[in-house]
Amino acid sequence: MNDFIEGFREGIIATSLIEWIAVATGLTYVILAAKKSIWCWIFALISSSIYVYLCYSTQLYIESFLQVFYVVMAIVGWILWNKTKNQKLFVKKWPLKYHIWNLSLSAGVTILLGLTFIEWKEDQAYPFVDSFTTVFSLTATFMVTKKVLNNWIYWIVIDIVAIFLYMSRGFYMTSVLYLLFTILAIFGWLQWRKQYKLQQS
Repeated sequence: MNDFIEGFREGIIATSLIEWIAVATGLTYVILAAKKSIWCWIFALISSSIYVYLCYSTQLYIESFLQVFYVVMAIVGWILWNKTKNQKLFVKKWPLKYHIWNLSLSAGVTILLGLTFIEWKEDQAYPFVDSFTTVFSLTATFMVTKKVLNNWIYWIVIDIVAIFLYMSRGFYMTSVLYLLFTILAIFGWLQWRKQYKLQQS
């Protein structure tokens, strides 16, 4: 245990400046998203752009593609939130059948993508774990842009898995970031649920 703590401490100390910037802007994104601020997408754009490089440089190829998607979705999110900011209904819910379809389809794509990268990139780190965080993050990010309440439940699970994934590649500060993301996702869920209930009254 002491060796783990010492190794983790040394990893934090060795964190590069570029990772610190990615962490800070990524954390700001989630805080602002939980508060429903449109400015969250600017910070998402910055953070994701940096992580494209960081992930690809450490053989997290699937995750690097995810970060490219985040860059695109940051632009889409800005546009969609800007168009709907004056609408009365802000937060919405997906019916159960949408979640069943999403979970089934995403699980299938996760397996296929993991198998593909085992064959295509022999040095791909943790292909199925990387595939899981990537595929489910795609849906969760889309849900954020559409202001779907349960996106935060998806993020809680994704962020917990991502803690392990990033720590395994030496991104200790990023793993701390995802721990904070998990806590903020719980906060986001409570905030958006409160807003949804107010809309229904």
